[in-house]
Amino acid sequence: MDIIHHGAVSGVTGSCHELRVNDAGILIDCGLFQGTDARDELAIDFAIDHIKALVVTHVHIDHVGRLPYLLGAGFEGPIYCSQPSALLLPAMLEDALKIGFTRNKKLIDRVLKVLEQRLRPLPYGQWQQIKGCDVRIRLQRAGHILGSAYVECEAAGERVVFSGDLGAPHSPLLVAPVPPERCDVLVLESTYGDKNHESREHRRLRLKAAVEHALEDGGTLLIPAFSLGRTQDLLYELESLIAEFGTEQAAPDLPWSELEVVVDSLLAANFTQLYRKLKPFWNEEAQARLSEGRHPLSFEQLTVINSHGDHLNAVGYLARSHKPCVVLAGSGMCSGGRVVNYLKALLNDARNDVLFVGYQAEGTPGRDILEYGPDGGWVELDGERFDICAQVHQISGYSAHAGQDDLIAFATGIHPPPRQIRLIHGEAEAKAVLRARLGELLPGTEVVVPGP
Repeated sequence: MDIIHHGAVSGVTGSCHELRVNDAGILIDCGLFQGTDARDELAIDFAIDHIKALVVTHVHIDHVGRLPYLLGAGFEGPIYCSQPSALLLPAMLEDALKIGFTRNKKLIDRVLKVLEQRLRPLPYGQWQQIKGCDVRIRLQRAGHILGSAYVECEAAGERVVFSGDLGAPHSPLLVAPVPPERCDVLVLESTYGDKNHESREHRRLRLKAAVEHALEDGGTLLIPAFSLGRTQDLLYELESLIAEFGTEQAAPDLPWSELEVVVDSLLAANFTQLYRKLKPFWNEEAQARLSEGRHPLSFEQLTVINSHGDHLNAVGYLARSHKPCVVLAGSGMCSGGRVVNYLKALLNDARNDVLFVGYQAEGTPGRDILEYGPDGGWVELDGERFDICAQVHQISGYSAHAGQDDLIAFATGIHPPPRQIRLIHGEAEAKAVLRARLGELLPGTEVVVPGP
């Protein structure tokens, strides 16, 4: 048995890992490289003739973005994923193909048809034998986004667990991950291996404070949000704040009832609709809200912008108006999409705020705004410099990734401990810090950082 890493070893993108047993193997994810990891050549640069199946942990682009190229390279095996992921994956890949591959609808439809034929949705907790390979797999909830899973693999008498991306406990809508009952080798993500997130209550209060700044001076709170996961989490929390403070008695000095929440992303709007279809997979708290007659992802003060014309009108209106507004727009790292037009129009006005709620990869405009914005710096967008006068904030608690303590709790919650932990999907410092902590807590476990 061997574990081979085809991505996410020198950074946090391009997740793709191979479990090989004798002369056959399976792939865990096939993601796109982004930020400073980005590559001009997207072709599959490893042998696939022996690959019998692809297992998708979740549908974020850094875990599935190279799937069309895998199909183009001749992969003909099944694609296993959770039942919610099977609903979400076609929408994610259709968008990725339009942006990075082709606008040819016939070609996109052909790829999606092949995908539909290959998809094999699996219930959580059910073992599946891989045909042609001495491996069986089982998906367990990872708590990262709806449908996310970590993958248990039994092969050659050992159990190997690929974490995918783990989520933090107490996330809106999601059931928290539980460590596996047994694991010999753990392949563990380390995105936030060197830091912890704020508690849910603390991050909710900070989100409330950012919204209140918009309410006080009629500014716009711009949130560059990833279309899948983060947008839905934020809508859930914003609905909660409006429900709590939307009466004159609760907040007599602030017009919460006048706050408009705008989702300006076709993909985010699509995913939000799909999230609504996946209500049976929501956690108990979200189910309770539904039973009260509330609609966490579809409330009165929510507006969805679809057409490009409406988008441009909204940008111009918010730049001129003094109406308080929260705008969620992609892309999450400000490297493209509609959020760029909002940034160009709003960054130079101190009334406005930019709130980052997710990881900003090195080399992206989001990372530059986060690093230089608080000091009144500038950012380059589409080849032009824009001064940053708006306030810049970050709330790490809304990251869909587990923090350091969450990762450690997952690893140390396995009894007996794994004989080996392989740290992937993290920057060098994060992996080094997490490796040292795990080495202290699990002295009998070999903790390694695979090389590229």
